[in-house]
Amino acid sequence: MIMTHGVDGGGGKAMISQAERDPSIQIRLPGSSHSSPSPPPSPSLLRSKSSEPPSRTFAHRISWIVLSVILRRRRRILLFAPVIYISCMLFHMHKASFDAGPTIHRRPAPGSVYRSPQAYAKLRAEIDADNATADAISTIWKRSYKGVEWKPCVNKSNGVLPESNGFIFIEANGGLNQQRTSICNAVAVAGYLNATLVIPNFHYHSIWKDPSKFGDIYDEDYFISTLANDVRVVDTVPEYLMERFDYNLTNVYNFRVKAWAPTSYYRDSVLPKLLEEKTQVLEVFVVFSWHRVIRISPFANRLSFDAPRAIQKFRCLANNVALRFAKPILTQGETLVKKMKKLSANNTGKYVSVHLRFEEDMVAFSCCVFDGGNQEKQDMIAARERGWKGKFTKPGRVIRPGANRLNGKCPLTPLEVGLILRGMGFNKSTYIYLASGPIYGGNRTMDPLLEMFPNLQTKEMLASEEELAPFKSFSSRMAALDYTVCLHSEVFVTTQGGNFPHFLMGHRRYLFGGHSKTIRPDKRKLAVLFDNPKLSWRSFKHQMLIMRSHSDSKGFELKRSSDSIYIFPCPDCMCRRNRTTATT
Repeated sequence: MIMTHGVDGGGGKAMISQAERDPSIQIRLPGSSHSSPSPPPSPSLLRSKSSEPPSRTFAHRISWIVLSVILRRRRRILLFAPVIYISCMLFHMHKASFDAGPTIHRRPAPGSVYRSPQAYAKLRAEIDADNATADAISTIWKRSYKGVEWKPCVNKSNGVLPESNGFIFIEANGGLNQQRTSICNAVAVAGYLNATLVIPNFHYHSIWKDPSKFGDIYDEDYFISTLANDVRVVDTVPEYLMERFDYNLTNVYNFRVKAWAPTSYYRDSVLPKLLEEKTQVLEVFVVFSWHRVIRISPFANRLSFDAPRAIQKFRCLANNVALRFAKPILTQGETLVKKMKKLSANNTGKYVSVHLRFEEDMVAFSCCVFDGGNQEKQDMIAARERGWKGKFTKPGRVIRPGANRLNGKCPLTPLEVGLILRGMGFNKSTYIYLASGPIYGGNRTMDPLLEMFPNLQTKEMLASEEELAPFKSFSSRMAALDYTVCLHSEVFVTTQGGNFPHFLMGHRRYLFGGHSKTIRPDKRKLAVLFDNPKLSWRSFKHQMLIMRSHSDSKGFELKRSSDSIYIFPCPDCMCRRNRTTATT
């Protein structure tokens, strides 16, 4: 309201009456529900505006002029404003120094880092002072399976085999025991299809680098004669069929069978092919009774473990009876066993065997980190590229050593094996046979184990260079020697899994009344234990005795439908035998 003049009454009424008379001059009254154009400014208002600092008015005017120019002539510049803003921020962040800010160091998850050497250094005095006289080797196995033992019961047939439906030729890939899987599965398939099995060909592998043939590792004549009444086996394809394929078996039709194929696949897909060719050949060569050859390559793990009892019988017969090592391997292996039993005479000939997988290729493949520093890192990169070119460097491939260790996927080191066995009650006088290739790190890695178990032996220590000369250049033959010594030990310790310990566990069950007599350390639990800075020898021993008891209870296990018959031979390859009946 304009009340600055005529406040004494008259002037004010004159102004109000003038506003009422002139509708173009109206003011907004308090509480009014409508608004109207404002009156012209009074001289006092003009004086108050003109009294403001001229610099402020000038700055406003300049700003509006610049803004109007941008809006009228350079409107497209506004489109780049966000880009310019972000660029300035990034430039500032690049130039800014963050060294002065707080640094947060997160401790790795317990068990994700290899700290076993620190644990050994802390516990060593207590280990050396532990003078327990009782050796666990004489008391370790206490469990039985519900008062029942098992005995081998693989029965060979006595009847005459019907006419063969054709030949099956397979190529066995991998190392010693993966090849063994292929052989036993091939026997099962041939028996199921009433086909003739050609002695398998061993595929040369860049990792094992072993050119050995079937007869170099297994007793071929014994294999053929043992299976004679159940499955026909021949050493070569007949001449007339070789001529048909230009004496090159790679020209033979190859079935690409998917892994773990059910028996129905062989019945519905492979057998019709055999019978179809048999009919065609009979029309041309009536005088011949053996006709079709089918090649299956590769063949490892190409038959499901969930198979009928009749097919499992062929597997049992091949694995536990027909496959016997060739005489040179068998003789040398038995010599090593005798030497181990003689050395451990104080323990009634009982010794411990350890399958230690700490070769360079295994350490590299595990993608775990140990205590070798930068040298180990470079060695592992080179080993991975050498053995599995490009597999570990594919885009998106992330290696997580800590996660691998927490998940129990890292191979146990010699030091860790020594700590485990001492914690389980095996003393320094225990004789240990070490089944292994060249240990990564050499003496530096092996010394702690030798300190804890000075009576450790290897095939190289038990046999002379002349005795090992026929085997030394062949990895599968050397592995066969280790297999033989481990098979007859009182205790077998597996550290990494794989075909070697799996076949041994099953074979030992077959020989030892159903009990595998095998220690399987819990590597997940061990990773956390070894990483505990407050670990005491007493608490560690307690945990190891629990682990030992668990291995004893798991010694007797029956095969489930999807389990490997080569690990769990009960009940397909063995029969129950009541213990009370057996002792009377």
